[in-house]
Amino acid sequence: MIHLIVGNTGSGKTTYSYQLKKKHKAIIFSIDKWNKELFLADRKTQDGLDWFLERIDRSEVIILDFIEQLESCNVDSILDLGLSKLEHRNKFRDFALSQGYEIKTHFLDIPKEIRWSRVSKRNIEKGNTYEFEVTKDNFEFMEEWFEAPSTIEMSDGILIKH
Repeated sequence: MIHLIVGNTGSGKTTYSYQLKKKHKAIIFSIDKWNKELFLADRKTQDGLDWFLERIDRSEVIILDFIEQLESCNVDSILDLGLSKLEHRNKFRDFALSQGYEIKTHFLDIPKEIRWSRVSKRNIEKGNTYEFEVTKDNFEFMEEWFEAPSTIEMSDGILIKH
């Protein structure tokens, strides 16, 4: 089973992923951790969104390979990859369909004020889900960037509201 974890910045995707891992035999793929460990040290001030998206795309080639290996061992994959756009989520749905894998969308639909409060607190405390600082500008950009899943997308999904 592939679990797509969807929610805007500060919705609790990583925390939820770890809770989900406890319920299932699963491996978490968290793109924030991959970005921090593999790419952020090489980022230059002029590198923008396209720079990140290219690296995320390359990471996902490896993640898809890992998913195939995990599926052959009956181990679930939890994809904490942002998944902010329908097109991005469909990439994994199409992959699952082509391989005959089960897939489930989990949407954390949390109000903006609660999410910004969480992000601000995480920036200060730098706890176990902190990978890098999210500025107010970054947060606001993601508000515009994010495409919430439609009713059709969520027909067999799990909706978490605060």
